[in-house]
Amino acid sequence: MDVSGRRTGTTVLVVDPTSAGRFALGAVLRRAGHEVVAVGTGAEALVELDVRRRKGALPDVALVGLDLPDMSGFELCRRLKARPHMAGLPVVHFSAGEPAPGERAEGLEAGGEAHLAMPAEPAEIDAVVRAAVRAARLRADDQAATRRLTVLSEAIVTIQAARSPQELADAAAEGAARLTGAPAAVFVLGPDDELYRALSRNRTTLALPDAGAHRAVAALLRRLGHGPAGHAGVRITTVPAPQWPAGFFRPQVRHDARLVLIPTQDGRASVCLATPTRGVRRVDPETESLLARLAQAAVLAAEPLLMYQVERHVALTLQHSFLPQPHRLPELPGVDVVVRYVPASRETEIGGDFYAALNTGDGVLAAVGDVVGHSLEAATVMVEIRHALRAYCVDESDPAVLAERLDRMLRRYHPEATATVCLVLIDPATGRTRIANAGHIPPLIVRGTRDTRDADYAKAAGPLLGLGVPHPAPTELFLEPTDRLLMVTDGLIETRGTDLAVSMEHLRAAATGAMPGLDALCDTLLTCFDHDREDDIAMLALRLTN
Repeated sequence: MDVSGRRTGTTVLVVDPTSAGRFALGAVLRRAGHEVVAVGTGAEALVELDVRRRKGALPDVALVGLDLPDMSGFELCRRLKARPHMAGLPVVHFSAGEPAPGERAEGLEAGGEAHLAMPAEPAEIDAVVRAAVRAARLRADDQAATRRLTVLSEAIVTIQAARSPQELADAAAEGAARLTGAPAAVFVLGPDDELYRALSRNRTTLALPDAGAHRAVAALLRRLGHGPAGHAGVRITTVPAPQWPAGFFRPQVRHDARLVLIPTQDGRASVCLATPTRGVRRVDPETESLLARLAQAAVLAAEPLLMYQVERHVALTLQHSFLPQPHRLPELPGVDVVVRYVPASRETEIGGDFYAALNTGDGVLAAVGDVVGHSLEAATVMVEIRHALRAYCVDESDPAVLAERLDRMLRRYHPEATATVCLVLIDPATGRTRIANAGHIPPLIVRGTRDTRDADYAKAAGPLLGLGVPHPAPTELFLEPTDRLLMVTDGLIETRGTDLAVSMEHLRAAATGAMPGLDALCDTLLTCFDHDREDDIAMLALRLTN
C-alpha cells in the first residue's frame, strides 16, 4: 500500500549480498507500498526471474547491488538486458557510499536506469524506484504503439495487394486479430448482397458457422448500415450474443460482438470487422481507432475489387451468351467439331477468347481467336469480331479475305485494340484445307490411327488484326479422315517465364499421345495443362466424317 493506505501493485526485486541490506531495503520499500522479492546473488536473481517469467509475473523494477558474490551488478544487468523477455525490466544500481569514478557511466552503459548511493533517504529510494518504473512503462507503451502501427501498416499493405474480395477479407481478419490479440471475423458485403467471410487463423477451423449464420450476419449488416456513422464514416457498435450467431469466434460459443463497420451511401455495411467481447478484455479506444483505420483501408481496397466482380460477371455473361455451347453448334455436313471453353481463375481478369464453326458456300469455316487484353472491353470486342465474321461469311469464305476484312473493321471501330485469329476453311468432300493465321498459334494436325500417330503445326503465319499490315495468301494442305485438326488459344499453354515455343512443343507431344477421338484429345490436353491459369482457354478440334 502507499502512504495513503492504497496498494500500488509495484513489485521490486532486491539483489543484495547481505541479509541486513535486504532487510533494510525491504522495510523501506514495503512502507512505501511496494511488494518486495529479495535474493542475495546474481544467479538467484536469474532463477527467480525465470520462474516469474514463466508465470507471467515479472517484477516491475530491480534494485541491484554492485558487489555481488558471483558477478558484478553491471554483469547481472547486462545479462538481463540480453534476454528478450526481460530487456524491458528497469534496473537501479546501488552501492555503499558514493560510487567510484566511472561507475555511474558503466551502469548506464550496461542498461541501468539510475544509481543510488546508500544509505539514502527512504523518500529518495521510493522516488527513484517510481521514476524507473514510470519511465519503463512509458517506453513499453511507446513500443507497444509502434508494434500496433507496424501491424496495421503490414495488414494494410496485404489488403491493398489482395486480388479478390475473399483475399481481402482474409488479410483484414488476420490484421484485426493481431491488433486485438483475439479471434476476429471480417465480412465484405458485395453489391448483389454476396457475402465474403474470413476468420482469423487463431480461431480453430472446426465447427464453422453454417449458411444460416451467414445469412443472419448479412441481414444484420444491412440493418446496421442505416445507423449513424462516426468519424470518417466509421461506426462502432456492440451486438449482444443473442443477436450474434454462435461460432464465428470460437466453435459453438456465443459472444457479444464488437463491430467496426463502414456504411455505404445506400445504407449498407460494406465492410465489417468483428471481435468478441465476452471472456475477452474489452478493446481499448486506441485499438478501436486502429481497427477503424483498418476498416477504412479495407473499404478503399474493396470498392475496385467488388466493381471488378460485377464487370467480370457481365463479361462472362457476354461470353457465355455469344459463344455457342457444344450442343448448340450448327449442323456441319462432313465435319465433326468439338469445342471447349474454360474461364480463367476467379482472381484473374476476363479475356476475349472465342471460337466459331460456320457453314459457308465453299465448306466449313472454323475460327479460334483472342482479343489482346483482359477487361470487359476485350470481351465486347470479341463479340463484335464474332458477329462480323458471321456476317462476312454470307458472301465470302476465303480465309485470307476474311482476315483482311476483320482487320479493317477493328481499325475503324476499335483503333486501340488488336486481336489474334486463326481461320480454317475445309472442303469436307476433298479434305482441302486453307488456313489464314493472324498472329495466332497455328493449327496442330494430329495424323494417324491408334497404332501410329504424329502431330505437327501447320506452317501458317501472318500479322495481328488491327495493325493494317497485308495478310499473306492462305496456307493449303489436305486432311485425311484419320486426321484431327486442333486450334487453341495461348491460355492453354502459356506460362510466365516459359518460352512459347517450348510450351508449343509440350502441346504437340501431349496431342501425339492422346487417345483417338476429338473429345479424348481435348480432355487429355486440358488435363495435361491443368493448373491455375491467368488467361481463358478456347479450344476447337475437328475431323472429317467421310
